[in-house]
Amino acid sequence: MAGPAGPAERQPQKTIHVGGEWLEAVSGATREVLDPADAKPFAVVAEGDERDAEAAVGAARRAFDEGPWRRTSVADRAALLRRVADLLVRDRERLGLLESRDAGKTLEEGRVDIDCVADAFRYFADLVVGEGGGRVVDAGSDDLHSVVVHEPVGVCAMITPWNYPLLQASWKVAPALAAGNAFVIKPSEITPLTTVALVELLVEAGLPAGVANIVTGPGHTVGARLAEHPGVDLVSFTGGLVSGIKVAQAAAVTVKKVALELGGKNPNVVFADACATEEGFDTAVDQALNAAFIHSGQVCSAGGRLIVEESVRERFVAELARRAGRIRLGRGTEDGVECGPLVSQQQREKTEAYVASALAEGAVLRAGGKRPEPSEVRPATGYFYEPTVLDQCHRDMKVVREEVFGPVLTVETFRTEDEAVALANDTEYGLAGAVWTADAGRARRVAGRLRHGTVWINDFHPYLPQAEWGGFGKSGVGRELGPAGLAEYRETKHVYQNLAPKPVRWFAG
Repeated sequence: MAGPAGPAERQPQKTIHVGGEWLEAVSGATREVLDPADAKPFAVVAEGDERDAEAAVGAARRAFDEGPWRRTSVADRAALLRRVADLLVRDRERLGLLESRDAGKTLEEGRVDIDCVADAFRYFADLVVGEGGGRVVDAGSDDLHSVVVHEPVGVCAMITPWNYPLLQASWKVAPALAAGNAFVIKPSEITPLTTVALVELLVEAGLPAGVANIVTGPGHTVGARLAEHPGVDLVSFTGGLVSGIKVAQAAAVTVKKVALELGGKNPNVVFADACATEEGFDTAVDQALNAAFIHSGQVCSAGGRLIVEESVRERFVAELARRAGRIRLGRGTEDGVECGPLVSQQQREKTEAYVASALAEGAVLRAGGKRPEPSEVRPATGYFYEPTVLDQCHRDMKVVREEVFGPVLTVETFRTEDEAVALANDTEYGLAGAVWTADAGRARRVAGRLRHGTVWINDFHPYLPQAEWGGFGKSGVGRELGPAGLAEYRETKHVYQNLAPKPVRWFAG
């Protein structure tokens, strides 16, 4: 069964959806979307600005204040979310391919992303249906009825990143709709296509006009206006630290709710006992590759800091470097390709600058560190960069302290458990981390001491929609997924009812 027409197949400039209508930008401006595998345009989208954002907020405001969605029953809201999940499954191949071409990831990664998006919609549908009618509070008398209830926060502005366009959108859209909100979403101008496709599916599923609005355009105009707009009740942002601070500052003027997911500098701690057997060694090396190089390292939770016990460092790093050099780079849609390009020329140049600074500061290059030779699956014009392993790094290096968002793995060493924990926690971020050990007691101790929002033991990267995702420190504010991810899109209200009112007689008159 064919899905609805995608943004590249219909009028390409009409990628702004406001109040139930697909529109061009008010200015008429457009932007070409490039395939990072060859730097060639393959779609054209509307380039909105503050005026488009203003119209979208107005439509969302009317839909929330006057429309039916916030008053729609929980069962009916959940049913719509499940219909969206079914449509995502139906269009899995089309959307997976679109995500691959838009973001540069492999086709299989794109398909997995669609599966995860469908899971998120189903999870939040199940979560809201399974809730009770509020939390009854004992007020101390049969004549008093007291209950705490949850209501939608209102109009939500969502600003999403370029690395996981549809997945990050779903982590915001699904709970927002489950709670009864209206929203305006601004996808990254680099990778907007699957978010446009998601809004198309929401319309097909029967979401009332004005509840879902999308404005394609840059952050300094569209994103900035959404963050500061007095008609917005919540802004949820996923992206870089500098931009996140600007969003928080803009939102503070109107004292709106803010949720920020700002990335991380994530440690992958490997103890020698995890490598005591050949199977354990192979698994730890394999997972270190996955931690650092999935989606060319363009992952907020990428394990870009390998912190390995000194006694196994040389063997571990040698094998890691050997395998990194064998990773098959190329266009994500080609068979056999394991790793795609970086998303843009700017991102590749940023990665190159980090590697150059590391080498200048004394790091030793063990693998990669350059652009690969062109091939049939690797066009010369694509934004490819070899998976890179930098040995003999230390915590004062820029590449160790700052988020690279590229295929770069740094290696640090430790001798004691305390030293390993100190290194892992020596970051201004605190999103995710992992510990590898065969000692169950050590695993629990170290996991308990790591100041990161997600800690994996003998694994890296998996997440569950029912478990909260977010970080400590400068990794952000608030949580996505899980019950707390739904709570971000709600206000809490206490309703206190006196069933037998009578005069208080506080004042004599």
